Amino acid sequence: MVAAIAIGSVASSSTKASQGPSCVPPTLNVSSALANGALTVSPGPDTRDASHETQISFLGPPASEITHVVVTGSRSGNHSGRLLAYSQGDGASFLPDHPFAQGEVVMVRAFLHQGSGATLVRWTFTVAERDSVSRSLETPPPPPPPAKASELQHFISRPDLLPPTVTVTSNSGEHDPGYTFLAPYAGPGQYGPMIIDGEGRLVWFKPIPKGSRAADLRVQSYEGHPVLTWWQEPLAAAGRHDGGIVIADSSYRTIKIVRAGNGYQPDLHAFQIAPNGTAVFTVYDAIRCDLRTHKGPADGAMADTLFQEVDLKTGLVRYEWHSLDHVSLSDSYAPVGATGTLKSPWDYFHINVVSNEGKDLLVDSRNTWAAYDIDARTGKVMWRLGGKKSSFKMGRAARPAWQHDLRRDPDGRISFFDNGATPKVHSQSRVIVLSLDTATMTAKFVSSFVHPDKPLVVASQGDFQPLPSGNWFVGWGQEPYLSEFTPTGGVMIDAHLPYRYQSYTVFKFPWVGHPSEPPRLEFTPEGSGGVAHMSWNGATGVSQWRVIGGSSMGGLAPLATARSSGFEVNLPVSNPPRYMAAQALGPGEEVLGTSATLVG
Repeated sequence: MVAAIAIGSVASSSTKASQGPSCVPPTLNVSSALANGALTVSPGPDTRDASHETQISFLGPPASEITHVVVTGSRSGNHSGRLLAYSQGDGASFLPDHPFAQGEVVMVRAFLHQGSGATLVRWTFTVAERDSVSRSLETPPPPPPPAKASELQHFISRPDLLPPTVTVTSNSGEHDPGYTFLAPYAGPGQYGPMIIDGEGRLVWFKPIPKGSRAADLRVQSYEGHPVLTWWQEPLAAAGRHDGGIVIADSSYRTIKIVRAGNGYQPDLHAFQIAPNGTAVFTVYDAIRCDLRTHKGPADGAMADTLFQEVDLKTGLVRYEWHSLDHVSLSDSYAPVGATGTLKSPWDYFHINVVSNEGKDLLVDSRNTWAAYDIDARTGKVMWRLGGKKSSFKMGRAARPAWQHDLRRDPDGRISFFDNGATPKVHSQSRVIVLSLDTATMTAKFVSSFVHPDKPLVVASQGDFQPLPSGNWFVGWGQEPYLSEFTPTGGVMIDAHLPYRYQSYTVFKFPWVGHPSEPPRLEFTPEGSGGVAHMSWNGATGVSQWRVIGGSSMGGLAPLATARSSGFEVNLPVSNPPRYMAAQALGPGEEVLGTSATLVG
């Protein structure tokens, strides 16, 4: 349900008009594949919701086979530009030298060379009129109240870190190995991506600037290496101050920031890196739309929800898919009601999952209660699961409502994080697992998981993750809980953040972190001795801590050693020398890192 994305403030020449344009094409689910399927284009043929800043994407053949591109706007005239190739070698984007006019029709012509022949391809699309009144698709939560001391973690060696506490209420000790990845926000303390261990103890925390939010922290593979990715908004870098996605290496250094193309911002709901160096992610925007046929205003506004596939190396948009081009407004369970205005656009679809699965993609829509299988070549909806027009016969127990997460397992089963609210449809939120029979087009209920202690009704957010052992890991979204279940529903672990905190997703992954910054040491004098407080934010391989010291900088020798037992280790030191430092030791007592030397 979360979609707090700022909308561009480009003014439309007809913003003050009494009637908005039609934002739905004359025919839904039109194919984006041209030249007998050899070429996939976007903006798609006949779409009415293209961005005025759009590039024109030609996906499929090598860039050298695409020639004589001519782009003409009905108001803005001919557009010169550059044709830039994708690093994958399978297409190119035409980047116009200046934007299109909002509301105009654009004609595209090009030749596709195949063998000794050339095929003329041409199509038209309409540029949307941007809603320049709305500044956000969701009202941000009010400022939180002051934090209680019990709600925040405090470390003497890292007083700058104030992450929320994590309370473990159930722990069998037999849960899957790995670390837990979350990004707390909406509570009273610091916000930011956060890693904890199986006991709920902090491993890494990155506080983000006040007024920012982070979400969807997870481990992915980029250029053959494990990385962390998370969404952050606003994200200031390279002269921009809007939403973006951070890719960080195992030393927690930012190696890339991903931005959306075509004048958009990436949304927090989904970001997936593919092995070929591309990524797909969701986008929310607001456009003007005549909504009278759906009991809305004539001069109304829609949340235009879409996904992009981008080339991570070049930043070019390889493909763009809009829900308005493929799914009817009448399929929505979210009534226009008080929305649909320029100040509060109607979010009829609410995309919250896009998963690239090779020849097809999976898309989930909270507000149509349905999942969609999308042909990656044509963009057409092949089947839909759930909602008003399900392609599958479904029993009542198998039907999701207002759901967020969606996943297809290797065995073909489909799973949802089924919020069941808001408004309330189910007695409590759950994870449901369905088995699909595409021969009989039947979806059968297999199993479900609910919170073990509380009948949680989660109004927004939430996710689940099948683990290698067969266990299921569940983050309860707007409710600050996380749980791990056995395949039969036994509880392996249950924990929670303080009340008011939220984390859109919670995942479990293996992870090896070796921070680029050194360990930290602070010393608290007590009588003739004192306590050394040692930590290393993000280090995963520390087995022991050792304090070294001496009367000179060049003569530091071991003074005391302690087993690593959490984020910060406190070690008593008798008769401390003038110079002291802390060493983080690995399992073979090798030195992994050394702090700066304190001078007493």
